[in-house]
Amino acid sequence: MSAPSRSAARPAGLVHFALALGGFAIGTTEFATMSLLPFFSKGLGIDEPTAGHVISAYALGVVVGAPLLAIMGARLSRRRLLVTLMSLFAIANALSALAPTYGWMLVFRFLSGLPHGAYFGIASLVAASLVPTEKRTQAVARVMLGLTVATIVGVPFANWLGQAFGWRWGFGVVAFCALATVGMVLAVVPHDQPLREASPLRELGALRRPQVWLTLGIGAIGFGGLFAVYTYLASTLIEVTGTSPAVVPLVLAVFGIGMTAGNLIVPRFADRALMPTAGGLLLWSAAALALYPFAALHLWSLIPVVLAIGFGGSLGTVLQTRLMDVAEDAQSLAAALNHSAFNAANALGPWLGGLAIGAGFGWVSTGWVGCGLALGGFVIWLVSVATSREKRGHLDQAGEQQPNAA
Repeated sequence: MSAPSRSAARPAGLVHFALALGGFAIGTTEFATMSLLPFFSKGLGIDEPTAGHVISAYALGVVVGAPLLAIMGARLSRRRLLVTLMSLFAIANALSALAPTYGWMLVFRFLSGLPHGAYFGIASLVAASLVPTEKRTQAVARVMLGLTVATIVGVPFANWLGQAFGWRWGFGVVAFCALATVGMVLAVVPHDQPLREASPLRELGALRRPQVWLTLGIGAIGFGGLFAVYTYLASTLIEVTGTSPAVVPLVLAVFGIGMTAGNLIVPRFADRALMPTAGGLLLWSAAALALYPFAALHLWSLIPVVLAIGFGGSLGTVLQTRLMDVAEDAQSLAAALNHSAFNAANALGPWLGGLAIGAGFGWVSTGWVGCGLALGGFVIWLVSVATSREKRGHLDQAGEQQPNAA
């Protein structure tokens, strides 16, 4: 596995900050685009449902780009790949700010999504390589903190900027953050050499490992519950809880605070017991999502439940580390695919939640949908744990029999 030289490395915290800045830029554009939708739809002369396709184009770019760019960049050093990915991200967001028509906006948002998964995957591997093995998850969490902080600070700022000076500035500030990330990566991330045996074919080897698929399945299903609720949270607050639209950003910020707290607290447990922590988070999420329909009736009861649902978002960091363990020599592709899985969850959760609402079960039914998805992820987790133990048992038996055979 290619890794930066420890002797040449800057302090790990500084490197983690540089990588987290890229996560901040990505998190800002991913979530702020939703809040800027009413403004760029008018600016481009389209209705809001049509403008929603712009968000889907970004998500499609993430799903396609994560494996594609990880495979194409297999022969590059991780430092060079990070610079390439974030440069592409900066250019695509700058073009989004300049998009003259809806068609071009679709193209530029698709291009913006391409580096998303690969960047987080490679950044997580670099962050983990700079710390002892028993602190890997904490290192990955520091990179992911950029994304969670974006939901608290970056998204409201981009939204304010877009309203005050025009929606194009919301994308422009993301391009600026991406360029700042490129500069910091060049300045502080240590040089590394790609492995000579690295190749796209070896990266594709990750797809032959059942535990990789099971881990991705946990994320794609289990994380869908969070998105089922988050997507319709604003509407639930207004239609069910009876709050004014002005309260909505505050509750969304509570969600972001929950995610940030989860990424600060949970990794310390995950570094001691990785899979038990993942299982515990899935059950935590299932319980919080089951409480959501009851809590939604009052703001005072909804806020702590939203905080708890956001806390469960730290599952992404835990599964990122799990993929490092099961991917063996195909680290880059497996790490990038983690974000394809979560964008699949981002599609699945809202779709199922929308079906429940459309069927007449009400806005709060998204909580029951989310609970079911979290429990579905837990079932996959049980299969992963059981098959992993079975494999270890076979290996232990083989180890015991080999000396006797000799």
